[in-house]
Amino acid sequence: MNASAAPLESPRRPVAEPAADARASALLAFVAGFVDTAGFVALFGLFTAHMTGNLVLIGDSLATHRADIAGKLLAFPVFLAVVGATRLYEHRAARRGRDPAVPILVAEMVVLAAFLAAGVYFAPFVAAGAPGTILVGMLGVAAMSIQNAASRSALAGHGPTTVMTGNVTQVTMDLVDLARGVEAAQAQARLRKMAPPLLGFAIGAIAGGFGVVGFGFACLACPLAALGLVVLWRRRRPG
Repeated sequence: MNASAAPLESPRRPVAEPAADARASALLAFVAGFVDTAGFVALFGLFTAHMTGNLVLIGDSLATHRADIAGKLLAFPVFLAVVGATRLYEHRAARRGRDPAVPILVAEMVVLAAFLAAGVYFAPFVAAGAPGTILVGMLGVAAMSIQNAASRSALAGHGPTTVMTGNVTQVTMDLVDLARGVEAAQAQARLRKMAPPLLGFAIGAIAGGFGVVGFGFACLACPLAALGLVVLWRRRRPG
C-alpha cells in the first residue's frame, strides 16, 4: 500500500471521543442557558448570552418610553470588546502553536466567578439603571461574550452553545430528513452535534430560572462547576 494514500492525522489536534464532545457540548450550553435566564430574571430583563434579545427589548423600551435601557445599551460595546479581546488572544495562541481552548474557558470561569460574587454583593437589585445592577450585568455579558466567541472558533467542534435558534431549526430539519430517509447519515451526524447543546441549554434555562428565584446569585456556583468540568475534560485530552 502506498503510504502517501492515507495522510496521517496531526498529533497536535487529536479528535476527541464523541461521548466526551457530547458531554462538553451539553455542559457548555447548560452554562449559557443558566446564566442567560438567571440574568434575565434578576437583572430586569437583561440577556447576557445573546444580543438579539436585548435589541428587541431596547426597541420595546424606546417605543413605550421606558427609562431602563442603560444596561442593555452598554451590553453591546462590552460584548464587542470582549469578543474582540478573545479573538486577539486566539491569534496570539495560534502564532505560538498553542490550543487556546483551555485558557479561554478558564478566563470565562474567572469572569463568571466575578459575576457570581458581584451579584451576591449587590443584591437585592432595586432598579435596572442602578450602578450595581449595571456592573453585575456587564460581568455576565463579558462571561458569555467569551463563550460566544469561542463557540465559533476554539470550541467550534461543539456546535453553537449560546444561541439555540439555529440548533432548533437544524434539529427540526434533520428529523424531517430522517423521517423521509433523505441524507440520513448526514442528518444523524448533525443531530449528534446539535442535540446535546439544545438539551443542555433547555435544562440550564429552567435551572437558572428556579435557581436565581430560590437561591439568588449563589446559584451560579452550579454553572461555574459545570464549566470547571469542561476545563478538566479538555486538559485531559491527549496530544
